[in-house]
Amino acid sequence: MAPRLTSRSIELRRVVITGMGTVNPLGNDVATSWAGLLKGVSGIRPIDRFDASEYPTRFAGQLEGFDATSVLDKKEVRRLDPFLHYAVASAVEAFEDSGLSVDESVAHRRGVMYGSGIAGLETMFENCVTLSTRGPSKVSPFFVPATIANMAAGMISMRYLLRGPNTCVVTACTTGTHAIGDAYRIIQRGDAEVMLAGGSEAPVNPAGLVGFTSMKALSTRNDDPQRASRPFDKDRDGFVPAEAAGCVVLESLEHALARGARVHGEVIGYGMSSDAFHMTAPHEDGLGAQLAMRAAIDDAQLQPADVDYINAHGTSTLYNDRIETHAIKQVFGEHARQLAVSSTKSMTGHGLGGAGAIEAVFSVLALRDGRIPPTINQFTPDPECDLDYVPNEAREAPIRVAISNSFGFGGTNGCLALARYEEDAA
Repeated sequence: MAPRLTSRSIELRRVVITGMGTVNPLGNDVATSWAGLLKGVSGIRPIDRFDASEYPTRFAGQLEGFDATSVLDKKEVRRLDPFLHYAVASAVEAFEDSGLSVDESVAHRRGVMYGSGIAGLETMFENCVTLSTRGPSKVSPFFVPATIANMAAGMISMRYLLRGPNTCVVTACTTGTHAIGDAYRIIQRGDAEVMLAGGSEAPVNPAGLVGFTSMKALSTRNDDPQRASRPFDKDRDGFVPAEAAGCVVLESLEHALARGARVHGEVIGYGMSSDAFHMTAPHEDGLGAQLAMRAAIDDAQLQPADVDYINAHGTSTLYNDRIETHAIKQVFGEHARQLAVSSTKSMTGHGLGGAGAIEAVFSVLALRDGRIPPTINQFTPDPECDLDYVPNEAREAPIRVAISNSFGFGGTNGCLALARYEEDAA
């Protein structure tokens, strides 16, 4: 006789954020990046990594002053793709910020969920050129391990002896959001006490640039790069690609309190959906975006009116900004007019697989500090984008709940509901 199946009751645990790390065009740590956001600084500049003179777009969001040898030895730096350099750097800052220590006795209760939308594109490109011009004997033996997307999670787990769940998300521009949301679920159900989660991307190279320019997805405002990323503005003409990585340390609240950890914020809900519509274009009615936002709000056991701030996907493309605005109106109704909505991509550019992770960090900081970063480059109102986008200047506001949106190619959508940590509610 087959064994009888029985259901078991699972008490979902509260999950808090105790560590944060990032590298992005505004800075190589959280504090510098946050200061730049609040000042409305643009991290977009002409490309200086390679000769981009023949490309329709000749600017991007590049890391400035980043030294990979600060987190990796010189041999590792040579062997590994830049997306791994950035991933490790974000994880190092987050782990150190959390106050955790490497502990063999609890290693099996700590894990990693870290991804990339494209992963080792620069290494792929370079080795394909080498194969074509110099032959197979000259291709690096590190070609495969340096480029596969899950190597970021692997590198982080090895560094901090994280022997629990170790996996990778690859969902285009929703990667960072999905990684954090999936890690949240792992802790909620008790499969781990601690998870490092995030995403990384290094798309500023010839292959990355030509791929997006051939799609005509990028801004071509070469004469004014710092004003090129202009989400929700009537004169937007495409997104700006950017290098970025973000990482958060998630813990069960019980575990964090037991060790006296400083808590930055709390993950209270997570929603996922698919447009089931088109390879690259969002559903005209924003259906997938609506479903993801509603799912996150429902998961948090909130009403739409409880949300104070949205860190929008806000890419600066014609379709996304109009359709995301429509989706917000559909989900929030009249409350949409009271919401603060901003796109930090106006300053960082679009970090693709790293975008959702750095934007989750920025959303937590907004909640923690009561300061909402602006959407810069708001010059000409778009009649179809008519919400409060916190234009051009940061705003002080005692916000308690925020959601962070990410939407990716393939119609994949993710939304995180985040809250200011209330000690009395613990």
